[in-house]
Amino acid sequence: MAVDLKSMNHNQLGDLIERAKARQEELVKEKAAKLREKINAMVRAEGFGLDEVLGRSAPRGKTRGKAKAKFRNPDDPNQTWSGRGKRPNWFHAALASGKSENDLLIG
Repeated sequence: MAVDLKSMNHNQLGDLIERAKARQEELVKEKAAKLREKINAMVRAEGFGLDEVLGRSAPRGKTRGKAKAKFRNPDDPNQTWSGRGKRPNWFHAALASGKSENDLLIG
């Protein structure tokens, strides 16, 4: 398929370039899909799952769940803090007003 570029105007060339780029992206996706299927077939033929081969089946590390509240704002009991992470502003304000961490402990 020969395209006479010299006979095309600016808009036609821009359209051709856009269509060519879109087709190029389609070809890349098709090639990647074929390669992915080949890899999956090879892995299955060996009796493994893809996650096992790529090492995704093992947990990546112990994650901590949501921590129980440890401190409570005396001015607003709905505001609590677990003691993890950055101290909330109300905690700083309570300490600045003369309260101790022990005064803010829950229970």
